[in-house]
Amino acid sequence: MSKPTVLVAEDESALVTLLRYNLEREGYRVIEARDGEEALLVAAEEKPDLVLLDWMLPQLSGIEVCRRLRGRQETRNVPIIMLTARGEESDRIRGLDTGADDYLTKPFSMTELLARLRAVLRRIRPSLAEDVVQVGDIEMDRAAHRVRRAGVEVHLGPTEYRLLDHLIQHPGRVFSREQLLDAVWGSDVYVEARTVDVHVGRLRKALNIEGVADPIRTVRSAGYSLDESIVSEPRRANAS
Repeated sequence: MSKPTVLVAEDESALVTLLRYNLEREGYRVIEARDGEEALLVAAEEKPDLVLLDWMLPQLSGIEVCRRLRGRQETRNVPIIMLTARGEESDRIRGLDTGADDYLTKPFSMTELLARLRAVLRRIRPSLAEDVVQVGDIEMDRAAHRVRRAGVEVHLGPTEYRLLDHLIQHPGRVFSREQLLDAVWGSDVYVEARTVDVHVGRLRKALNIEGVADPIRTVRSAGYSLDESIVSEPRRANAS
C-alpha cells in the first residue's frame, strides 16, 4: 500500500530539510510550499493526504491557509497539523477552532511529530494508516497493539513495542544506539546508551520463540538491526 502524501508548508529551510528527511525515511511522499499562497496552490493541485502547516507563513498566515482549506470542497477533510512557536493556550485554541486537527509547538521532537501524524491519519483517514506491518514471520498490528511471531502472540512492554515498531519499518538497516535512543525515547530525553542494550535484550527474549531464528542482529561497534534474511528461517542448532 502506498504511503500518504504530506504537504509541508513551512518557510524555514533548515526545518523543511529536516522534515523531508524524516518523513521520506518513513516512506511518505513529501511536497513543499514556502508561503501561504503557494500552500493553497499546491494543495489544490496535488490534493495531499495531510498538511503540516506553519502558523507564521509569508503572504498568508497558516491560520488563514487553514481557514481557506477548510472552506474548499476538495480540501475540507484533509488532516492539518499546525506547527508554531506560539505556545499560549489561546493560540492553540484558535488554531483548533479554525479547523486544525492537531497542534505542535516548536521545538518538537521528530518522534513526537511522526507519532502525531500517524495518530491523525489513523483517526481521520484510517485507510491511509498502515496498521498491520509484516516482516517475515513477525506481524505487528498497530491498531490492536499486538505482535505475533510465527503465529504465536508476543507480549511486549511499551518500550520494547516502540523499539520493534521502529526496527520493523526499516528491516535490514543497522541503527546505532544513539539513533535508537533518538527514535524511541526522543532527542529531548536523557537516557544512557546502555539502556538500549537492556531493552534490545528484552525484545530479543520476547521474540525468541522455540523453533525460529533470532531476528535481531547485533553488529559489533555499529548497533542493531532486524535481520530480514533470518526472520523466516528455522533456527539452526548452533544459533546463539
